[in-house]
Amino acid sequence: MIYSNALTWIVSFGRLPVFAAALLLLPIAFASQTLIAQDTSVWPQWRGAAMDNHAADDVTLPTQWNFQTGENIAWKTKIPGRGHSTPIVTPVGIFLTTADEAKQTQSVVKIDVDSGHVLDTYVLHRGTLPERIHPNNSYASPTMAYDGKLLFASFHTADAIVVTALYPDGRKAWQKKVCNFAPSVFQFGYGASPVMFDELLIIAAEYDGADSGIYALDRETGKQVWKIQRPENLNFASVAITEIAGQQQMLIAGADKFVSYDPSTGKEIWSVESATEAICGTVVWDNRSVLVSGGNPVSGTWCVSAAGRHQQLWTNRVKCYEQSLLAIKNYVFGVADNGVAYCWRTQDGTEMWKRRLFGGGISASPLYADGHLIVASERGEVFIIDAVPDRFDLISEIQTGDSIFASPVVIGKRMYLRTGVEEANGRQEYLIAIGM
Repeated sequence: MIYSNALTWIVSFGRLPVFAAALLLLPIAFASQTLIAQDTSVWPQWRGAAMDNHAADDVTLPTQWNFQTGENIAWKTKIPGRGHSTPIVTPVGIFLTTADEAKQTQSVVKIDVDSGHVLDTYVLHRGTLPERIHPNNSYASPTMAYDGKLLFASFHTADAIVVTALYPDGRKAWQKKVCNFAPSVFQFGYGASPVMFDELLIIAAEYDGADSGIYALDRETGKQVWKIQRPENLNFASVAITEIAGQQQMLIAGADKFVSYDPSTGKEIWSVESATEAICGTVVWDNRSVLVSGGNPVSGTWCVSAAGRHQQLWTNRVKCYEQSLLAIKNYVFGVADNGVAYCWRTQDGTEMWKRRLFGGGISASPLYADGHLIVASERGEVFIIDAVPDRFDLISEIQTGDSIFASPVVIGKRMYLRTGVEEANGRQEYLIAIGM
């Protein structure tokens, strides 16, 4: 990495004046996210650098393995506690969050990429877990982010959303309370992941309270840069940021609206009355259209124009509640709560195919890798499907542990998957690296 080489160079020449070293480091901090985004060996945040949940073009997807025998599994590592966050992969290790309900702790776990050894566990909060959450949620559900210099971990703790910026060795750069977060009616917990844009870290924290909003923090200091006041309405979605029609747009659905904001300022660009009150999935996009699915209180999948005339283009009644959709050029895939997979044409919502995969229960979002979809159910079933619109083609179906809630990640020739196994002493989580 360029910034690592620059730091090594500075250290090597110990006589370099302090002010000169500072000048060299200044552009490194701002360039780090760009470098990370261009590095295909990393997965720096929820749904990847581009936020489309597409693996890099150069990956080789493993399609056969055996969790029990270890066939085609490089390593299998026990994870303390429980969490639903997807692991992020960085040049300095794999990081994920976890919580131990018995010890009342919320922590970050650092794992060696090559060996799978747990290198360290950084306890960030102790004794401040929410009093109640939904049984299908965890106390460590948001995925972390990494900008090439700092790690960012967001937790619902002490009736607030608190973000901690860490160096990879566990030292705290800063820790900030973003806002109060104490839902009064539906105490289901929290799930939105922090998202990076330019020098900002953007956090959605929507609930039935006065602090309901989307917040942008300066990544270097944690200082609030802007806030979007959102309806007092419980929502679980992370924002998505992409360029549509030549304009950067930050997209989110919920509170019966599909909304686009300018991620630099938080100013609204457009809104369409569409979707439903509570959304868990992250918005996906194709060309000039954006899509989301949800199910409380109205079940459905919605497609809205994000350029030109902003209006709802089509909708159906398929419910993908916790899991996000997956878009490729001209088509979108969804796996409904009842275990049925769909492919629709983005232009008009035409159903290309549908097929039942399992009996129901899904939280992990489908991933696109090496021309395939990877789908993981809450019962530990992993399905690999050809990502083509003209036919349904199941490549493999592999039982991988007993329960999967985190989304899979594919880097290089490996898939990283967080799964739970029912053992004698109760449920034990593992992070596994599939592919030798």
